[in-house]
Amino acid sequence: MNPATPSRRVSKATLINTHTDEHISVMYNPEELRLEQGNVVAEVGIPGRGAPPLQYVRGKNRSLTMELFFDTYEEKHPQPDVRTFTGRVVHLLDQLPQTGAPPILMFVLGQLHFRCVLVDAGQRFTMFLPDGTPVRATLTVRFQEYVRLEFEVTRGFFAGPPTLHTIAQGETLSGLAADYLGDPTAWRRIAEANKIDDPLNLSPGLSLVVPGGSRR
Repeated sequence: MNPATPSRRVSKATLINTHTDEHISVMYNPEELRLEQGNVVAEVGIPGRGAPPLQYVRGKNRSLTMELFFDTYEEKHPQPDVRTFTGRVVHLLDQLPQTGAPPILMFVLGQLHFRCVLVDAGQRFTMFLPDGTPVRATLTVRFQEYVRLEFEVTRGFFAGPPTLHTIAQGETLSGLAADYLGDPTAWRRIAEANKIDDPLNLSPGLSLVVPGGSRR
């Protein structure tokens, strides 16, 4: 090789378990990657119309599909069972005891970084030793994009923006907490947000801020 010519080493595709920092490099890079994305739309039924109008509902998470080839026969590995290598990928479907869900992964191939979870893994064994040990396999995998969203949850309800409420005759903080927050014992949150010293003395017409609540 000409010393003036830079070496072009092809990077190996790698799966990184972000919970354990385990790096799983594929044996051979996939020949192709299929990246799919789209939207969810709904038909709005209007009587008398032949073709109903469409309404946008939400976006869909992207999915990444590929086939990974494993061969321990040609490579003469000390451990010939190809499942030793395919199993490391398939086990990424397993739930973690601390979260009750599979691990969040990062698929890396060159400049492609795809944060995802493994949702499907199909193994096809195509070559065996005389004793039946599989030594060649194709693993078809599908990853779903992982998008981190953070919500504050209070007793099963998603907290929303603050709400302004005007006190009517006979209303109480515990009643407001039940109506807006789904929990009458959460009246202290309203009292603290409005610096109320005497929760039993609420004047009609007083405007109060209800933090993170919407009326039910």
